[in-house]
Amino acid sequence: MAPRPWPRRPAAPVLGAMIECVGLTKRLGGRTVVEDVTFRCEPGTITGFLGPNGAGKTTTLRMLCGLSRPDAGRATVLGRPFAALPNPGRRVGVLLDAAAQHGGRRGREALAVAARTMGVDPGRVDPLLALVGLDRAAARRRVGRCSLGMRQRLGVAQALLGDPQVLVLDEPANGLDPEGIRWMRELLRDFADRGGTVLLSSHLLAEVELLVDRVVIIAGGRVRAAGGRDELLAGRGTLVRAADEAALAAALAADGLDARRTPGGDLLVDAEPERVGRAARDAGVVLTRLGEARGAGLEQVFFALTRGEAPAPAGARRPVDDLAEAIR
Repeated sequence: MAPRPWPRRPAAPVLGAMIECVGLTKRLGGRTVVEDVTFRCEPGTITGFLGPNGAGKTTTLRMLCGLSRPDAGRATVLGRPFAALPNPGRRVGVLLDAAAQHGGRRGREALAVAARTMGVDPGRVDPLLALVGLDRAAARRRVGRCSLGMRQRLGVAQALLGDPQVLVLDEPANGLDPEGIRWMRELLRDFADRGGTVLLSSHLLAEVELLVDRVVIIAGGRVRAAGGRDELLAGRGTLVRAADEAALAAALAADGLDARRTPGGDLLVDAEPERVGRAARDAGVVLTRLGEARGAGLEQVFFALTRGEAPAPAGARRPVDDLAEAIR
């Protein structure tokens, strides 16, 4: 991997959360679009902020970056509201909309103007253009004539221009080809490994699962799950299936076992396989599947938490340390 145009950050951890949202609530047009959103992002981590369209992701990120005022709650970066940070571009790199760049400027010119605005050494511009994969010809092209993928790369370069400690990115891989997505993954992982903090939203669940350390899932404006990736995806219990589903359900209930149907059609039982097997045997139920729940992929958990749900009651939070709750 090519050398990065930012210094290696101290190995000692920074105390406190780099990003913190507490009880964020926003109403638009008489409708609550974000309600009581609370999460933290720690130094040296990448947090995936996931949810279906209309879930409230972009509205939350806008409140975090001071572009929208919350009706309740607070959002801080590096311990302060974004607007209270001195020269915030030197502390926080933001990419919320790659299309929101001056279409008449050339790529290199756009970065040079941003560098002058932030008081950044203009000598950082060319190394950053090389880092994001924009050659001289691409850097001379007017932004309005660039592809979406090229604008994304330029937007990432601008987010990195001030050598920030924190990155906030909304769909940064949108418009990138597979090679570009891999490049983005490596760049963000390297940034976090050097002590930076990354919060990103994405619809590319498979890529997010490979990249992130923590996950926040939002639906209907509310946080449905938040925790470490491995914690969220670590399944516990037994997956079981039978030709006679009703008889199996009755046998499990008679033995006091709680069973929930998974998106794949199995029953997930919060018990060891031996106990589940004995309950089925004693009831004369023939099983077609019996085994430990080895954990669910992020896609399975995501759809289980977000598909067609009404907003949760006030104060309700889904536990994330038990897959049975995540895929019931």
